[in-house]
Amino acid sequence: MAVLVVIPARHASTRYPGKPLVPLKGATGVSRSLIERSWLAAGSVAGVDRVVVATDDDRIRAVAEGFGAEVVMTSAACRNGTERCAEAHAALGEGYDIVVNLQGDAPLTPPWFIEDLVRGLRAAPDAGMATPVLRCDGAALAGLLNDRRHGRVGGTTAVFAADRSALYFSKEVIPFTAEPHADDEPTPVFHHVGVYAYRPDALAAYPGWPVGPLERLEGLEQLRFLENGRKVLCVEVEARGRRFWELNNPEDVARIEAMMAEMGLE
Repeated sequence: MAVLVVIPARHASTRYPGKPLVPLKGATGVSRSLIERSWLAAGSVAGVDRVVVATDDDRIRAVAEGFGAEVVMTSAACRNGTERCAEAHAALGEGYDIVVNLQGDAPLTPPWFIEDLVRGLRAAPDAGMATPVLRCDGAALAGLLNDRRHGRVGGTTAVFAADRSALYFSKEVIPFTAEPHADDEPTPVFHHVGVYAYRPDALAAYPGWPVGPLERLEGLEQLRFLENGRKVLCVEVEARGRRFWELNNPEDVARIEAMMAEMGLE
């Protein structure tokens, strides 16, 4: 089964304009843009046939082509990364069985997250889309709660049924838990990892579905699948000692750089 990875990137982010071009220093002090680090992360995934950056911005195109990425130009009318992936996939033509959306703000995404995600979708023929979830330990949960207390979106959380079909995704921390947790203690909260794997038919249909009130309120593109009655599979992944965080706010730059230094990532 052929796998395409699309990295959607736009310059006009509401919360963090120009985010794909923000420099991040690795453990050796080498500075690379966020989009390059996301592209390098995609290139380390086994079983991927092609990786492209999808953007509507010539600045991002120039930077991406400068470090060797293949770029697909897409419309400025794309409302989110899934719509941009759909447009890029349509431009590239048929031939891919699974399309992966590796959002350009997750440079710490380990390759096995995506490998496990693809395997999970292959094994669930009734799901049009799958996405990874990572159980929070006490330290990660404390980070999410601290961001919310200070009015920041530190990440998205997910709740799902016994068969792993998604029930809801939120920028709030759900489910509520009043219990104190040690830093290394597992919690009932799952951090949604901003990666998606789609079957081509579901991806092609997505831009034509109406935007519902939940997607509009939360600003979470995956809710369009749930609001239109489509199954979303949550694939639990393991950290294996790696720390994970997404770049959502300017304050996250220092946090991610510290994690890269801690893990020895260049």
